[in-house]
Amino acid sequence: MTLQISDDNRVRTLVLNRPDALNAFNQELYLATATALADADSDPDVAVVLLTGAGRAFSAGNDLKEMAAGIADGSLTSAGSHFTKMIDALTDLSKPLICAVNGVGLGIGTTLLGYADLVFMSATARLKCPFTSLGVAPEAASSYLLPQLIGRQNAAWMLLSSEWVDAEEAHRMGLAWKVCEPDDLLPEARRHAEILAAQSIPSLVAVKKAIVAPFRPGISAATDCENAAFAELLGGAANAAALAEFTGRGSA
Repeated sequence: MTLQISDDNRVRTLVLNRPDALNAFNQELYLATATALADADSDPDVAVVLLTGAGRAFSAGNDLKEMAAGIADGSLTSAGSHFTKMIDALTDLSKPLICAVNGVGLGIGTTLLGYADLVFMSATARLKCPFTSLGVAPEAASSYLLPQLIGRQNAAWMLLSSEWVDAEEAHRMGLAWKVCEPDDLLPEARRHAEILAAQSIPSLVAVKKAIVAPFRPGISAATDCENAAFAELLGGAANAAALAEFTGRGSA
């Protein structure tokens, strides 16, 4: 099972569960996560969604072996990718989303945090947006959401440099709301999730809608721009060379 789902005190917990692959997203996990987010959104007994990872990683991003195979056989397109379904589900989620970043977050393991309402991060976790090192464009409207969340220069560094950002720096930037010791991460995230979940669900939804509504046009415009650039760069010389190198080491 690539995604574990459990309920407690009106909090639905989703655990990315490909620990041997550092929870890298393949098409199966994208679809499972998209479906679980939509199901949580429509369930009247769910007030808050908590997302975390199994094992030592939050998510190592796209499964690059699957990506390379999709480029080779021509099956990897935005229209045929469940990635788009997951991003749409994140965009449309009307209930609070809390992310507990338990380990490395790479690529989508970082950019999905732009859709979180609260981010808790282990003191030993690290984040990276590796797009320039992979010869591709940003994803998941990160070119819009990250500047809104952490400021243009912090976002520019993360998106342009392909360098790691540790938990302390992520907190300073405003990407992580709280940094916890590893053993305290999930208890703290759950404690705060249950504080929110004790509130009126219609009120939670109304507050989140009011917060998110002004950003939806920017998300849509950024997504269109990123998708066009991604399609142009995918499979190009820089991307092909990077995938050949990375797939020799596994997903990232």
